[in-house]
Amino acid sequence: MRVALPKGRLLADTAALLERAGWQLNDYQPKARLYRLKSAKFPEMSAKMLHEKDIPIQVAIGNYDLGICGADWVEELVSRYRLTSLVKVKNLGYGHGALFAAAAAGDGIASLSDLSQRSDKIRLASEYPNLAEQLAMQLRLKNYAVYPLWGSAEAYPPETAEVVILPRKTAGELEGKGLKVLSKVLDFKAVLIANRESLASKDLSGAISSIMANLQPSPDVEEAKSGTASPLEAYHEYAPDVVRLALPDGHQQPHVRKILDAAGIHIEDYPSDKGLRRPKSDIEGFTIKTIRPQDMPVQVANGNFDLAITGWDWLTDHLHQFPTSPVKRLLDLKYGWVRIVAVVANDVPVNNSAELKAYFRNKNLRVASEYINIADDYARRNHFGRYRIAPTWGSTEAYLPEDADLLIENTETGGTIARHNLRIIDTLFESTACVIGNTRAADNPVKRARMEALVERLGKALEKV
Repeated sequence: MRVALPKGRLLADTAALLERAGWQLNDYQPKARLYRLKSAKFPEMSAKMLHEKDIPIQVAIGNYDLGICGADWVEELVSRYRLTSLVKVKNLGYGHGALFAAAAAGDGIASLSDLSQRSDKIRLASEYPNLAEQLAMQLRLKNYAVYPLWGSAEAYPPETAEVVILPRKTAGELEGKGLKVLSKVLDFKAVLIANRESLASKDLSGAISSIMANLQPSPDVEEAKSGTASPLEAYHEYAPDVVRLALPDGHQQPHVRKILDAAGIHIEDYPSDKGLRRPKSDIEGFTIKTIRPQDMPVQVANGNFDLAITGWDWLTDHLHQFPTSPVKRLLDLKYGWVRIVAVVANDVPVNNSAELKAYFRNKNLRVASEYINIADDYARRNHFGRYRIAPTWGSTEAYLPEDADLLIENTETGGTIARHNLRIIDTLFESTACVIGNTRAADNPVKRARMEALVERLGKALEKV
């Protein structure tokens, strides 16, 4: 019996439930160094910690018999693949949240029905592209585009999306970000799911009944009070010479801040203690947002931003998918160094890609990666024959050897890879943070001059940091 358990937001409540159920898991806690778990109650069980978003897919394709994740990710999968082999067994009563459709408070969109009346393009941005597409079809939108995101959807209205679909516990949390909730798309809680074939062919009754017998009543959810953020301004077209700059959120912010300071560029509220995403700067002719680095190449390519700071790895992944993309690396910022590597389990007797190809000849090679386009390019260049790319959203080391044969992963020291009993057999390339830009934006001479001046200023600042 194989079970997929969530990392992240559901971990604490899930661990408490399984403790009440007497599973006696060996190391299911937030700082676990390994992702494999054993149960004293079910010694035949093999459990793994995975990113919550990956769990419905892994259960649906049969890599796991049971899984626990948010029902939002289940609906995201089944809204596109309705014949999936996934069965929702039981709502577990914790992990409450909701998906909301929201727009900028000052954008004049009062409800979803307002969108149905519009003939201009409606841009929907979301981590849940399948549900966003489903919503657009339900509303019978005449002209729309869906922008898949890694996250931070709240940053997109009004300039770069009319509507975002995003999860929060309450609508009040979005109002505190200056957004107006148009509708609740979906209520969700943690859910126990199973593979349909596993339910028919294996005895999962002991594990399922132990969970069912130890559920607790759902706690009441208090509506959060709105924060103090002002409503976002209504959408307006920027002057053609304004440079739209995207700065990264997350762990890159201290590095970027250091370079900006060295360049003498004053930026307020970056990083933001309140999680706000529109820092103000003293550089004339620029407007700034903070978004996920993974989303930047495509956002620069489609013209939502002119410049951005991301990783060379993410730009490379984008260019493998869109070789004629107008996005280019303009400046290597020389921090955030990692290697992109090919990884196998220690007991696979190969030392390089040629030996890997020979070892898996006439077999279906399973490749797991967050970099799906880089992984696909690597498999094709090495003529691996039959292979399948499995997209992941983190914890990729957990997939070898049971769920994948090869990982394409980034690493700084290789320590995490070694700790999971894995081995690097190839280095694809090295990556550092970089400034990227849209070459078409340079058609405007004023904008081009501003972009070049900023890149030059940052380049000189690198000599000081």
